[in-house]
Amino acid sequence: MTPVLEVRQLSARYGRVEALHEISLSVADGEFVAVLGPNGAGKSTLMRAIMGLIANSGAVSFRGAVLPRQSPDTCVARGVVLVPEGRGIFAPMTVAENLELGAYLLNDADEFERRRTRVFDLFPRLRERLGQIAGSLSGGEQQMLAVGRALMANPKILLLDEPSLGLAPKVTDEILGTLALLNKGGLPIVLVEQKAPLALRLTSRAYLLSVGRLVAEIDPRTITSHDELARYYLS
Repeated sequence: MTPVLEVRQLSARYGRVEALHEISLSVADGEFVAVLGPNGAGKSTLMRAIMGLIANSGAVSFRGAVLPRQSPDTCVARGVVLVPEGRGIFAPMTVAENLELGAYLLNDADEFERRRTRVFDLFPRLRERLGQIAGSLSGGEQQMLAVGRALMANPKILLLDEPSLGLAPKVTDEILGTLALLNKGGLPIVLVEQKAPLALRLTSRAYLLSVGRLVAEIDPRTITSHDELARYYLS
């Protein structure tokens, strides 16, 4: 399949420390792909490098067009949108204002309302809390807002960095169920997740990172036990 997102020999540094070492991966149209690995593996760094949020070398292309380095606004304009680790909501602002900021590139009022209605259909609680200060929401509601704000940008591919972090299992299932629904509708998704069994239930392929290097590509259908998954990590 022709890749929608293609990462080639991507490396990134924090000062003198090289955090990513020539990572290459791809995502096809309609795929749901996971990026797995323990703490410090480089998963979040990979997402930031793809978005141009940190200095990097190598190449990232979306639908055949190379994304310029250190230009996250260009990434969003082309449809590559990240829900960051820790949600990254604007806590002092209202739910409505956070959603408006997600559509900051849009100048069409009718399209804005269509996008917002779609977000409310997926996350009805956001409609109920439209005037509420975002920082006063529960953790699960904040994650819904972070995803909803990303959807306001009308992503052509959605990157999510640890969306289950700090959430109760029931809320996690609700949010991941929504992601599965979006993917069934044709949206390609890249999910960074520490809880590997959770991610492998949803995704068609997975990449495993360790200390900034790509060490394995996993077919979830071949993982039949926790012991088998542990062998990937330990090897």
